[in-house]
Amino acid sequence: MQVVEQGSNVLFMDPDPDNAREFFSKKSRAMTDKRMTVKEAVDKFVPDGCFLAVGGFGANRIPTAALHEIVRQKRKNLGFFGHTSTHDFQILCAGRCINRVDAAYIVGLEARGLSPNARRVMESGEVEVTEWTNYALAVRLRAAAEGVSFGIARCMMGTDTFKMSAAKVIECPFTGKKLVALPAIWPDIAIIHVHEADIYGNCHIRGISIADLELARAAKHLVVTTERFVGNHAIRLNPTRTVIPFYLVDAVIEVPYGSYPGNMPYEYFSDEQHLGLWLKVEKDPDEFAKFLDKHIFNVTHFEEYLELCGGIARMKDLRNLEGLVDRL
Repeated sequence: MQVVEQGSNVLFMDPDPDNAREFFSKKSRAMTDKRMTVKEAVDKFVPDGCFLAVGGFGANRIPTAALHEIVRQKRKNLGFFGHTSTHDFQILCAGRCINRVDAAYIVGLEARGLSPNARRVMESGEVEVTEWTNYALAVRLRAAAEGVSFGIARCMMGTDTFKMSAAKVIECPFTGKKLVALPAIWPDIAIIHVHEADIYGNCHIRGISIADLELARAAKHLVVTTERFVGNHAIRLNPTRTVIPFYLVDAVIEVPYGSYPGNMPYEYFSDEQHLGLWLKVEKDPDEFAKFLDKHIFNVTHFEEYLELCGGIARMKDLRNLEGLVDRL
């Protein structure tokens, strides 16, 4: 197979499927009780220097509680999978946790604007970046989930994104036409927030899953935070709803409102006031440091953060907003 052209940037993760297979051959697939606290999960599965991927998309269905704990535990030199990463990337930049990024969409919070602090971090020269498109990153996860060393696409060719990637243009062995080869990626750890799970890690997601099903199958370790636990009988009653099965999961934690201040589809809307406050205080590094002390470093768990942000009254408002209750 002939390589016609290749991007100039670094490939952060090993795309060899046999090396990945060796890891997975030793991973337990047992159906055991995997409940633990967020602190215990971060302690165990997110060491300094590991490569982290986060589920959800934009500010939707993000595992905020786990990200706060990563910052609180002062994790450093993490690699990060930047697949339309908005408030999740903003949180990790607040803790200066990252030193390398596979980036498709970072720094921006969509229509809300750019994160001043994430921008400072990325302009500091402290973070190594390799560029991709969102679709390219999804193809990389799918290749990993399928156990092959690369996936193919027809996007990115002729763009500066390709030049700044670690992809290769190859000649198709059947047609001779050009295709982009996208290397498989097996993140060391993925964290995904879901609507429901049982204690073994069988998960339900309502609404669009983006690339989370591929991510769950590609990640070497998978931590799940869930809005609520359900009994295993609820999983068995409707097995086709189980989009992430227990044997992929290493830890499961119940975290109500765990995507706050992001949106949780069919549960609660995003808190635009609080996301706006993050963007506002980030403009002044001293004020931002005080904000982080108050909201992350000086709280012991995520429930305290929710209380600081208005507590159950505010959560009810966001539930009503998501359900359009005021418009009935």
